[in-house]
Amino acid sequence: MSADNSGGDVSVPLRNVLNSIQCIRDRVRDGESNESDGAFNLSNFWDTLNQAVKAVSQEATKLSLAFSKPPLPSQQDGEKLAESVLKSVLTLSTVYYWLPKSQGVSLRRQVRDATVEVLEGVAQLLEVILRSPLQTLTQEQLTSTGGVWSACDCFAQLPRDNKAAVLVVLSAQTGVVKDAIEEIEQALSEAQDPFSDVLDDDQDGDEPRGNQDTYWSEKDRRVIGPCQGLMKASAACLRKLTTAVKANGDVTTPQSLSQLDDLADIAKEISPGVDDLALCLYPPMDYSGVENNVSKLAAVLKKVLDIIRSSHVCGESELTWVQFLDGAVDHNLQKTKDLIQQDT
Repeated sequence: MSADNSGGDVSVPLRNVLNSIQCIRDRVRDGESNESDGAFNLSNFWDTLNQAVKAVSQEATKLSLAFSKPPLPSQQDGEKLAESVLKSVLTLSTVYYWLPKSQGVSLRRQVRDATVEVLEGVAQLLEVILRSPLQTLTQEQLTSTGGVWSACDCFAQLPRDNKAAVLVVLSAQTGVVKDAIEEIEQALSEAQDPFSDVLDDDQDGDEPRGNQDTYWSEKDRRVIGPCQGLMKASAACLRKLTTAVKANGDVTTPQSLSQLDDLADIAKEISPGVDDLALCLYPPMDYSGVENNVSKLAAVLKKVLDIIRSSHVCGESELTWVQFLDGAVDHNLQKTKDLIQQDT
C-alpha cells in the first residue's frame, strides 16, 4: 500500500491477518483430520462446508471493494474487515478438519487441495492490496479477487464421496495415457524421417546423411509395436477399472473405502510409467532404456491387476478382462525383449 496514504495504519491489521492465513494454509496443507469415533454425516459436512466457502467468497469481495477506491477505510473499519476475513477462513479450515480419513483418503486429498487453493487465493489478495496504490483498482487486484471466486466455485465440482473421488483420479490418469499413445501414433504416421523438414538435406551425393539417429530404423519400428501394445493395455486397464468402480464401488464399509484408495494410489503409477516408456521410444532409440522402461511399466500393470483382482470391485465379469490383460502384459513384455535381442 503506497506510503502517501494518510490512513497507513490500516495496513497493520491486514498484514496480521495475512500472516495468520498463511499459517492456517500451511497447517491445512500438512495437517491431519480430527478422527472421531462418533457417526459422521457426510451430507451435513457438505452443507456446512459450502456455506463456509460462500462466506469466504463474500468476505474477500467486501475486502476488495473496500480497497478499490478512496477513501481508505479507517483503522477501525480495517480491523473489522480483517477480523471478518479471518473468521471466515478459520471457519472454513475448521469444517475441512471435520472430514475424517475414514471417509476415504482420495476424497480428503481433493477437499484439502481445494481448501488450500481458497486460502492461497485470499492470502494473495491481501498481498496485492498491501502493495497496491489506493488511488486505482489495479488489474492485479481484480485478478486476485477473481482467483478467490474461482477457487470457491471449484467446491461445487468436488466429488461428494470416495468413490467419486477415485473416479476423478482414474479419469485424469486415462487422459494422460491417451495423450501419450496418440503422440507416438502421430509420430509414427509421419514420414519415414520425421525430422526431414527441419534438417538440412542439401548434401553432396557422395556424402551420406549424417543424422541417422534422428529417425527410426526398421528394427526401431518393430520394437515400438509391442511397446505400443503395452501402452494400450495400460489404457484398457484404466478404462475397465473405471467401469468396475462405477458399477461396484462401495463406500459403506472401512474395508471398501480403503480398497478404493489403494486402487487410486496404484493407478497413479500407470501414467508416469507410460510417459517414461513413450519418451524413450523417440530416436535415437536406446534399447537398454526401452527394455528397462517396458519392464517397469509391465511390473506396475501386474501390480494394478493384482490389486483389482483382490478388491471388491472385481466380480466374475471383471475377472475375465483382468486375466486377459494380465496375459497381454506378459506377451508384449516378452515380445519387446525378443525383438531387442535380435541381431545383437
